[in-house]
Amino acid sequence: MNGSKGGRGRRIVLWRHGQTAWNLEERFQGNTDIDLTETGVAQARHAARLLAAVKPDAIISSDLRRAADTAAELSALTGVPVSRYEGLRETYAGLWQGLTHTEIVGRYGDQYAAWKRGEPVRRGGGELETEVADRAAPVVLGAAEELPDGGVLVVVSHGGTIRTTIGRLLGLDPVSWESLGGLSNCCWSVLGEGSRGWRLNEHNAGSLPEPVLGDDT
Repeated sequence: MNGSKGGRGRRIVLWRHGQTAWNLEERFQGNTDIDLTETGVAQARHAARLLAAVKPDAIISSDLRRAADTAAELSALTGVPVSRYEGLRETYAGLWQGLTHTEIVGRYGDQYAAWKRGEPVRRGGGELETEVADRAAPVVLGAAEELPDGGVLVVVSHGGTIRTTIGRLLGLDPVSWESLGGLSNCCWSVLGEGSRGWRLNEHNAGSLPEPVLGDDT
């Protein structure tokens, strides 16, 4: 699932949506369609002003409102239209959805612990993490293939979906995907394409970085 050999210098910015009320309440959202809070809208507008500077060639988004409304802020600044995909939705987590972290641990403690150990778990009877990657990564790669050399794709999605997509594109074993820490609301990660495929250039960023100068460029 890595980039093409030789590399075309493309970049993929994977941007998490802004804050929702369920984020504040530590409720598992999954594919429940929750709106942004006023703070979430402000976060999206602030981040969009920064991300507009990378001059995206394409913007794709989950079709859930919290992601689509976040993407709309960047589209308004850049004039780049947003294409929405069901495949970029957050993990479906069945009975876990709508429960707080405390409730999940209390009711499904063994299942939760197995998931944190990296075991394949259908949380609440929902999707496996690998199944999320199976549906999301091809959407991202398909959009990336349409980029010009050196082009930038912005993907607006959800924390769990972004983590599994990064893991798949980097060719990591699924048991290690948890080592990619979570994204804060409206922060992003950046994959750059090099001679040996995709590499993680930034993770959980909230500002534009300085160029990498040195032997590891």
